[in-house]
Amino acid sequence: MLNCIEIDKSCSFTESSVKDTSYISHNYYTYPARFIPQLASRLINAYTKNGDIVADNFMGSGTTILESIVNQRVAIGTDINELAFLVAKVKTTPIPSVKLFQEFLILENDLKNIFFEKREIYLQKSFSKYSLHEKINYWFKPEQKENLSILLSRILEIENLEIKNFFLVSFSQILKTCSIWLQKSIKPTRDLNKKNSDVLVTFLQNSKKMIQKNDSLNKILSSEVIKNIEKYRILACQDARNIPCENEKVNLIVTSPPYVTSYEYADLHQLPLYWLGYLTELSQYRKKFIGSSYKVREDVPLKSVLANEIVKNLGENKKSREVRNYFSDMLETFVEMHRILKPKAKCCIVIGDTEFNGVKISNAEGVY
Repeated sequence: MLNCIEIDKSCSFTESSVKDTSYISHNYYTYPARFIPQLASRLINAYTKNGDIVADNFMGSGTTILESIVNQRVAIGTDINELAFLVAKVKTTPIPSVKLFQEFLILENDLKNIFFEKREIYLQKSFSKYSLHEKINYWFKPEQKENLSILLSRILEIENLEIKNFFLVSFSQILKTCSIWLQKSIKPTRDLNKKNSDVLVTFLQNSKKMIQKNDSLNKILSSEVIKNIEKYRILACQDARNIPCENEKVNLIVTSPPYVTSYEYADLHQLPLYWLGYLTELSQYRKKFIGSSYKVREDVPLKSVLANEIVKNLGENKKSREVRNYFSDMLETFVEMHRILKPKAKCCIVIGDTEFNGVKISNAEGVY
């Protein structure tokens, strides 16, 4: 069992506003369960110094990574979700402001011409490519699907990879608004009476906001980090049990691991995952996530008495297998974190408890 210490309520940052927690590029994309950047920054400044290495093997949208480079630390991050990897990379890539704005003006002008003058011509080469998946038909009305197909096809023509990715994140951000997804629902729910949002207007407005945030990012990052971003930011789209780092190199880990049912993140991100081609069949995609009930594994014995007790209390069912998979997978991620940490270095894990069928799932304490 873990030793308990008195709760430091200042770590909740209750005085921070939405504006505070979404400064610079932190709100490029609405990512579920994102922990606030002020917490990551506080831990980074408390336990590391300039030039130290900070890692996050569950980086999600890149909160720890971004705060690390803002504070002139070297950041290493991994995530198994392709969309998370894309968002984290874009959020931590300072693009020259003038260059980005010039590309935006070209894109804006082209899109207006395409939407209003060359629509049919463009649809012939773009629509079929993005309209075949049944789930896109399920979530998008025909007109919205056409408009999004045109938009995505034009974005993919951008030659500069960093700028292309920037606008792909903007595209991803507007998908829920432009779909029939019930706007305030965190679970996949359709609203058949939802009014159509103007795809072009929504995209251009969102992109302008992101461009302003990119400008803020350029102003806050040191010139050293901007000139050597690939040195200060090392990201990989891969399993949390395979961090791209040598043994005993990391000064601090700040991470927020998934809870049980982490594979449900795939459900929440499914719209951009379908459109960007990362996802074809949801149940298969879920298998790669921590604790997925869509896989069966008995190869890793649970070392925690508490974990075994929790699994036993759940009985023989799908939920029990799911929780056991979770603790098995998480044990392996902890072993990997231990491998990369320097002796006596710190590991800060942000996680809470959940409950299944009246049984408390101690996500943190149950690993060891």
